[in-house]
Amino acid sequence: MANNLSATPLLAASGVCKSFGGIQAVNNAEIQVTQGSITGLIGPNGAGKTTLFNLLSNFIRPDKGKVVFDGEPIHHLQSHKIAQQGLVRTFQVARALSRLSVLENMLLAAQKQTGEKFWAVQLQPHVVAREEKELRDKAMFLLESVGLAHKAQDYAGGLSGGQRKLLEIGRALMTDPKLILLDEPAAGVNPTLIREICDRIVAWNKDGMTFLIIEHNMDVIMSLCDRVWVLAEGQNLAVGSPEEIQTNSQVLEAYLGTS
Repeated sequence: MANNLSATPLLAASGVCKSFGGIQAVNNAEIQVTQGSITGLIGPNGAGKTTLFNLLSNFIRPDKGKVVFDGEPIHHLQSHKIAQQGLVRTFQVARALSRLSVLENMLLAAQKQTGEKFWAVQLQPHVVAREEKELRDKAMFLLESVGLAHKAQDYAGGLSGGQRKLLEIGRALMTDPKLILLDEPAAGVNPTLIREICDRIVAWNKDGMTFLIIEHNMDVIMSLCDRVWVLAEGQNLAVGSPEEIQTNSQVLEAYLGTS
């Protein structure tokens, strides 16, 4: 777990609400993520965790509430603008362009490429060529860091579920993010690969990356996280260290079904 944590939250949301028809999915929720931390978000099924992720990244617009990232309000921005500011997310079911290679999937994640501009291709071919080489080198370095370098030329559709999650994290890293929201990185993954994913998250965190993680695997949450937030029925239930959450009677009753 990270040790050198800043006092000012990198991400802070307050009073966030979202309803779908008559169902209040998120009700006046708040969350804070300190720079340099690995923060957990847990709760029973239907607690509103993924909806809150969608609201933080503005894949869904909140009915009300405020989200501040790196000192700037972002709840009014489109999701791709938020990603460009350094807040990126993964999904419960990892998404990949199956008919492209693993390397091509990585390269598509790079932002603001000179080669995307028509006239730059015509007038600055040497700049485009140099940038493309730098991006390929960066992509291969990151594929090495997620353990997929040997799969670089394979179709992404041939990857296992766990490998797709590693690819998705690698793609997120291609954007040079300040914060990554991981939605159930261990779901559907074999125990060996879960340990590998956890080890890599710890290594990236030591290098300065900040994470907010939704996860049902309590061993993963309790071993990785500095601080854990708990949602129940769309509302904040508790927040504290992993040790405090494990002994919190309200959490045990609502999340684990015991008292």
